[in-house]
Amino acid sequence: AAARLPIRVIYPDGTRIGAADPTLPTMVVHRPDAMVRRVGRYGLIGFGESYMAGDWSSTDPAGLLTEFGKRLAELIPAGLQRFRPLTVVRQPRTQQNSIAQARRNIAEHYDLSNDLFAEFLDTTMTYSSALFDTVPAVASDLPAAQHRKIDRLLDAARVGPGSSVLEIGTGWGELCLRAARRGARVRSVTLSSEQQRLATQRVAAAGLSDLVDIELMDYRDVTGSYDAVVSIEMIEAVGYRYWPTYFSTLDRLVAPGGRVAIQAITMPHDRMMASRNTHTWIQKYIFPGGLLPSTEAIIGVTERHTRLRTVDMFSLRPHYAETLRLWR
Repeated sequence: AAARLPIRVIYPDGTRIGAADPTLPTMVVHRPDAMVRRVGRYGLIGFGESYMAGDWSSTDPAGLLTEFGKRLAELIPAGLQRFRPLTVVRQPRTQQNSIAQARRNIAEHYDLSNDLFAEFLDTTMTYSSALFDTVPAVASDLPAAQHRKIDRLLDAARVGPGSSVLEIGTGWGELCLRAARRGARVRSVTLSSEQQRLATQRVAAAGLSDLVDIELMDYRDVTGSYDAVVSIEMIEAVGYRYWPTYFSTLDRLVAPGGRVAIQAITMPHDRMMASRNTHTWIQKYIFPGGLLPSTEAIIGVTERHTRLRTVDMFSLRPHYAETLRLWR
């Protein structure tokens, strides 16, 4: 398979396969037998674990994995694609996002340490795609680009002086600050105690505590009625089994004539359907219980289960790529 990709693979005995260009991403295999055993037994999870174990390395792992990811479907013969459900590891029930389990899943990622996230995020502590004026950008552009993204969502939700705003998924509080500075009254809910602690401190330091409440609460337990409901890259932690509940909750909480503004990382619909029950390396080690929706799934669920209807969509694809590059 590697011979068909723009990458190089080097084995312990010096054997090289793939492209000859030394500037291309290179995979150095240190323990081929161990790597084959892990991949053979655990599939894509085993591939990631073989990297963790030191079976292989790369000077450019992001570039290498990008090439694998772009062509993964092409590397498996079409006739074998239908057998994929028989070989993949299924998502364990312990990672499904019931109210009790969702808090544990969130804690495994977001409660690691606020200091850890501060190492790669900008001063706004915003952990989602920015919106740049121009691409490519430089790291000093990130704070303004994050504000531009937040402001666009607040504009879409028609947030202004006197608006009542519900935010689902607080992050570290930047949207609360931007909305409160417009004169809105903000209620924000999160399942991360670390995020709640720092976000509350940031709101107090800005002198906006009278306009912002940040609560440790599951979105399913929220009550009330709000002019605007905003949620930035939180739906990825919901899980497809709970999408109808998530959107029904938004429908219940937004006031008549109000608006819901959501930012989501999405994947192609066919890939989502093929992988929604798969247990992946990123779910096992980074985002337990996570799943990216497709735009088709979002529209379909809202039309079947709610009164909500999509009135505007905007793609951040090149902006997210640039955000990730600057975080590195």
